Amino acid sequence: MSPVIHLILKRLGTSLLVLFGVSILIFFIARVIPGDPARIALGPNATTEAVQALRDRLHLNEPLVSQYGYFLRDLSQGNLGISLYTNRPVTADIAQFLPATLELIFVAGVLMVGIGLPLGKLSARYRNSWLDNLVRLVSLLGVSAPSFVWAVILMLLFSYFLTLFPIAGRISDTFVIPPVTGFLLVDTLLAGNIAAFGNAFWHIILPAFALALSGIGQAARLTRANMVETYDRPYVEMAQAYGFSERSIANRFAFKPSLIPSLTIIGLDFAAMLGSAFLVEAVFAWPGLSRYGVQVILRKDLNAIIGTVLVISAMFLIVNIIVDLLIAFINPRIRHSQRT
Repeated sequence: MSPVIHLILKRLGTSLLVLFGVSILIFFIARVIPGDPARIALGPNATTEAVQALRDRLHLNEPLVSQYGYFLRDLSQGNLGISLYTNRPVTADIAQFLPATLELIFVAGVLMVGIGLPLGKLSARYRNSWLDNLVRLVSLLGVSAPSFVWAVILMLLFSYFLTLFPIAGRISDTFVIPPVTGFLLVDTLLAGNIAAFGNAFWHIILPAFALALSGIGQAARLTRANMVETYDRPYVEMAQAYGFSERSIANRFAFKPSLIPSLTIIGLDFAAMLGSAFLVEAVFAWPGLSRYGVQVILRKDLNAIIGTVLVISAMFLIVNIIVDLLIAFINPRIRHSQRT
C-alpha cells in the first residue's frame, strides 16, 4: 500500500471515530438544554394533547439511549429527520443552505492564502524595515478583532458611507439564476450570464474579506516568523555565499520549508470559518448554513441542530485531511514516514 493511501485511510478512520463521538456529544447536549422542543415548535397556545403527540412522534418520552438508537437507525438510512423550524427534511435544508456558506468560506480561504502568505513572505524578506513593520501592524490589527467586528466596520465604511458594495444578500433581485449547484458563482457561469456573475462576485467580496481578515493576519505573522527562522539555517547561508539572489533565496530556500507549519494553522483557520461564519452571515444577511444553525438552536430544533453540527464537523475533518495531504506532498519526509 502506498504511503499516501495509507495516510488517507488512517485519517478517514480517525475522522469517523471523531464524528461518532461528536454525534454522541451533541445528541445528549441538545436534549439537556432547557426547554421543551415540542412546546417551542407548536407555540404557547397549543393544547397539551398536541404537545404530547409531538413528543411521542419525536420519541422524547423514551430514555436517551433509546432516542439515540432511533437517531442512528435513521442516520444509517440518510435521514436526519424533519426540522421543526422549517417543517422540511433536515437534509433538504442543509442542501439549500450549505452551498452559500461553502462558497463564502472558499472565497475567504482564497483571500486568506492569496494575501496572507505573500504579505508574510514580503515582511520576512525585508525584515526590520518600514515595510516589515507595516505588515506586522496590519497583521496584528487583523487578528486583534473578531470577524463580526470587521464585518460591521467594512459594511459601514464600504456599503453605507462609500456605497461601493451591496449591503446584504448574495445577488440582486433583478437576476433570476436557475439553481444547479447552489454555488452562485458557478451557476451564473453555467447560465452564461456574465453580468449576474459580476453581481454575485461583488456581493461576496465584502463578507468574504471580513471573514478572512483574521486568517490573513495569522497567515502573514506565521509565515514571517517561520521564514525569519529559516533564514538562519546553514543551507540558506550557503545559498547566500554562492551568490543566489535575494528573491531566489526567499522563494526557493526560505518560503517552502516555512510553508509547512503555516499550512497547518491556515487549515485550522479555514475549518474554523465554518463555525464562526454565522456572525458574518447575520451581519450581511447571507443565507448560509451557519445562520440557519443559529436559528434552529434558538428554537431547540433537535434534528436540525444535530444535522448542522455533524455537517460542520465533517467539513472540519475533511479540511484537516486535505491539509495533511498537502503537507505530505510538500515535505517528502512526512509522506514517506507514513509507512511505519
